Amino acid sequence: MTRRLLFALALLGYAPQAIAQTPAVDSARVAGIVGERFDGYLGIASDVPAMVRSQVGSINIRRRALYGNLATSRGASPSEVGIAAGCELLGRVEASQVYMLADGKWRRRGLGQPAPVPTYCG
Repeated sequence: MTRRLLFALALLGYAPQAIAQTPAVDSARVAGIVGERFDGYLGIASDVPAMVRSQVGSINIRRRALYGNLATSRGASPSEVGIAAGCELLGRVEASQVYMLADGKWRRRGLGQPAPVPTYCG
C-alpha cells in the first residue's frame, strides 16, 4: 500500500493539471452524470453533452500520460499507478456524486456516508 500511496501523492502533488477539471465537467459531477472510477479515470455514468464528453476524454488523456510517465519512473505499470490514483481520487468523491468501483457499477455517495475508498487502498 505504501507504493500506491506514493503514486497517488506524486499524482496529486506534481501534476494537478492532470486531475483538474473544467466548469462543465464539475457541473456534470454535481449532476451525477460524470464521476471518478476505481482505475483513476473519469467515467460517464449517463448521457452527457458532446462538449462534456470531449472534456472528460481530454482529462483522461492527460491522466493516461501522467500514469505512464509515473509508471516508467517508478518501475510499475500504468494500470498500477492509475489504481493508486483512483484510491486517492475516490476519497475525494463528495455526497451526491457518482463513482465506480472495480465491479463496474455506478453508485451515488449518500449524505453521511464515508468516502468510497476500496479496502485494497488501505
